[in-house]
Amino acid sequence: MTLAVWILGDQLNLENSALDGLPAGAPVLMIESIAHVQVRNYHQQKLVLVWSAMRHFAERLKEQGYQVHYVEQAQDFEPELTTFISNNQITELKVMEPANIPFQELLQNLNLACKLTVTPNNHYLWSAQEFCQWAKDRKRLLMEDFYRETRRRLDILMDEGKPVGGQWNYDQDNRKPPKKGLNLPEPLSFKPDSITQSVIDLVKKNFGQNFGQVNSFSWAVTQEDALKVLEEFIQHRLAQFGPYQDAMITGQWTMFHGLISPYLNLGILSPKEVIQRIEKAYRSRELPLASVEGFIRQVIGWREYIRGLYLLKMPEGYAQKNWFDHQQPLPDFFWTGETSMNCLKETLEQTIETGYAHHIQRLMILGNFSLIAGLNPQAVENWFHSAYIDAYDWVMQTNVLGMALFADGGVLASKPYAASANYINKMSNYCEGCRYNPKERLGEDACPFNYLYWNFLDRHREKLNQQGRMGLVLAHLDKLDEKTRTAYASQTTHFLNAQSKG
Repeated sequence: MTLAVWILGDQLNLENSALDGLPAGAPVLMIESIAHVQVRNYHQQKLVLVWSAMRHFAERLKEQGYQVHYVEQAQDFEPELTTFISNNQITELKVMEPANIPFQELLQNLNLACKLTVTPNNHYLWSAQEFCQWAKDRKRLLMEDFYRETRRRLDILMDEGKPVGGQWNYDQDNRKPPKKGLNLPEPLSFKPDSITQSVIDLVKKNFGQNFGQVNSFSWAVTQEDALKVLEEFIQHRLAQFGPYQDAMITGQWTMFHGLISPYLNLGILSPKEVIQRIEKAYRSRELPLASVEGFIRQVIGWREYIRGLYLLKMPEGYAQKNWFDHQQPLPDFFWTGETSMNCLKETLEQTIETGYAHHIQRLMILGNFSLIAGLNPQAVENWFHSAYIDAYDWVMQTNVLGMALFADGGVLASKPYAASANYINKMSNYCEGCRYNPKERLGEDACPFNYLYWNFLDRHREKLNQQGRMGLVLAHLDKLDEKTRTAYASQTTHFLNAQSKG
């Protein structure tokens, strides 16, 4: 009997449950699949990150004494699995449960000549079964309820059963506009080593037409370097993360964000490890509680919550939800960055260069525009999934369809995250360099976010009236006369027609 383990590309951690009990010298398989990355137009830096991290992890497995069989640039998974099983006389192949439902289905459809054992996924704080049990019979699935339960369950930021500081949530102390003279730390960057450089060269040669550019690649590709990124965040960014987590400044792509989501989603860092280090720093360094709580909420609340909802709701056809019946095609400028709207241009050019944008750029610039412009939700989700270096099916379906686009009709969010140019002007300095006037609602100089916003409210007033938190906004809409509403509709149509023509 020969037992082997198959390590997937987003499970790059020695704590991988499939490795439990594996004897020294046992065979471990890793496969780079070309077919898998041809599903969509993935950012070039995403390809480099995943393949370089896989190759580095393979070297680490060898150091641990495993007999690693690494297949570079295979056409697909199943032929390589068949060859590996035959050549090594494998009688049982273990693999940790995939995080993404399409890959779970791939496993179910494999035709292998040995037993396939799927072990529990231990790279999250909640298992799928635990989340489903929590959600069972609940009338509401609010993130705040889940977040509080997670803190109680794991004893995170708790003192004698109560939240540290006496409050669960310190949002009122956070999310401030940027102020002039902010001292923004430079992010850590890593010069590509020989392994990473070889992957960069490979991607340039074979995937050079993919979205984005790869020359500026400087992401960590090992656990050792990812931990350096985490420590740099704790030392130089965490204190200011809370107040400025929603702020945006021209040319500043990282602000005070942690930049660890790619490493969490690859398995290089574990959420438990991250939370322990953050809480230890809070208690030993007297860091601001509002910032620490705000960051921990993103990891143990939001990240775990959207994964749980993904596993719970996807079998119900969640991926095809389109509550507003939006059908507008995705504008070409999402791929090129060529637009005269400066907030979009800044965010898209940054995405093209780095494969990254922080959460408020994604939600209130790209997502907000997509929502009020009526873009097709599935086209928008596909773009987000293609564009971002930390994107996976479980991340993007609920975040984009639910949070950003309200395509699920309120399963995830309590109201649509729609806003006019006023929000962008308040939370960024993007409007200062724009050819549009954020205070103008109609006319050639009017910011498109303004007439798109008011027309969105007008088009969907009946549905939005069903949402309890929309009453005040709709009351403002009702004060507009018919002529003004018609003008918003006309300028919206003209704008969208122009976008569809390129």
